[in-house]
Amino acid sequence: MVSITIMMDEFDEFDDFRDRQSTIGVDGSRVWVYPKKPKGKLYNYRKQVSLVLLAVFFVLPFIKVEGDPIILFNFLERKFIIFGVMFYPQDFHLFVLSMIAFIVFVVLFTVVFGRIFCGWICPQTIFMEFVYRQVEYWIEGNNSQQRKLDASPLNFNKFWRKGLKHVIFFLISVVTVFFFLAYIVGIDRVGVIISEGPSANIPGFIGLVIFSLVHYFVFAKLREQVCIIICPYGRLQGVLLDRNSIVVSYDHKRGEPRGKYNPLQDRQAAGKGDCIECGSCVAVCPTGIDIRNGTQLECINCTACIDACNAIMQRIKKPEGLIRYASESSIADHVKLKINSRIIFYSVVLSGLLILIAFLFSIRTEIESTILRQKGTMYQEYDAMHYSNIYMIQVINKTRDPLPVELKLDEPENGVIKMVGNPLVVEKGQLGEAQFLVIIPKAKLHSSNTKVEFKVISDGKEMDEIKSTFVGPDALDREKKD
Repeated sequence: MVSITIMMDEFDEFDDFRDRQSTIGVDGSRVWVYPKKPKGKLYNYRKQVSLVLLAVFFVLPFIKVEGDPIILFNFLERKFIIFGVMFYPQDFHLFVLSMIAFIVFVVLFTVVFGRIFCGWICPQTIFMEFVYRQVEYWIEGNNSQQRKLDASPLNFNKFWRKGLKHVIFFLISVVTVFFFLAYIVGIDRVGVIISEGPSANIPGFIGLVIFSLVHYFVFAKLREQVCIIICPYGRLQGVLLDRNSIVVSYDHKRGEPRGKYNPLQDRQAAGKGDCIECGSCVAVCPTGIDIRNGTQLECINCTACIDACNAIMQRIKKPEGLIRYASESSIADHVKLKINSRIIFYSVVLSGLLILIAFLFSIRTEIESTILRQKGTMYQEYDAMHYSNIYMIQVINKTRDPLPVELKLDEPENGVIKMVGNPLVVEKGQLGEAQFLVIIPKAKLHSSNTKVEFKVISDGKEMDEIKSTFVGPDALDREKKD
């Protein structure tokens, strides 16, 4: 005889499940979720994905390309490095377009596959389920033991278990925040901050403590509330999903009507579906919902309920897949995924954005240069035969080496450039400035504004081409002087 543990007595069933959140009681109080630790094939896949992503998160800050981090988002100094490619504020349009493309991709992915990102890749889920929750299982035991511990009066056993858990939680939060900081200022700077101690940088130390406390609070107290209340993506799914979206679904056609399991009874002859009311799918849900009620706001598509249900189906000798990845249409109408107009529209927009971003990356230059006439100045009479203008050049070096800059006047041909001060050399990632004179023969000036064209050269290679104007006297002034 197959023994099935009935778990539904640990959960309250409400008919008004769509009128309020699963973690809010009738009186408005927080309903704490004690999910059972999942087991199964999909959970193992999720664990492998999470371990890889955690390893990437903690290892990437140590990887460098020519002395610079491979990933850096230094908002303070407006310096960004993505997979070894350096970006500066002048490349902001590339960043904006990339973010728009990412959002369109998320929208398209959600339209087709639902909220799978939340259950498999989202940092909130990865840290909660595969870091903090694992510590909780290790110290406090399984979900039933955790519930009993919370309900018990304060004693030595409860004190040391709760104390140890929260100390480890906070230490994990501190380490995680330091690694987040490494993506902003670099791992070397983080090492200096740690070695110097809090006394060397009191404001920075206070900021780290505050961020660590916020991180700790999110995973020790808020937990699934972040996914349900705070995260905007969870709210968006209600707008993005339709009947063709593939989500974690309960096959109501096969599972209903439900009934308790009796190994001596032929369920089909008795008019019962395959769902045996064991409650396993509810017991493992990290947001406390019953997936049999249909797609809900709280569901993050983590697949824990699929593994739990498949294990029960194996034990009662029924086919797996009572709960599975499927669309509402495929269950209700037995049809496959349809490529509708929304999917086509988002795909076209995403493809266009990717092509545009690829083109902009291909024409991205190694320097960003600007040449402007010096503010508040007009033309000067350089000598009896020439007029001059004063210009300012600004060059941003996007390369990893010092960049010597030379200027050539391409038009008009008889003009001359004279640098003011030392030759311009711009260090990597820096902004270099210099002043220079443009000297043009009076005979070559036929209007008060003459077009000039500069070429920015480094080590004999043309890096940029800039057009400007040369201000001279108008025709009447020249006649008076003549």
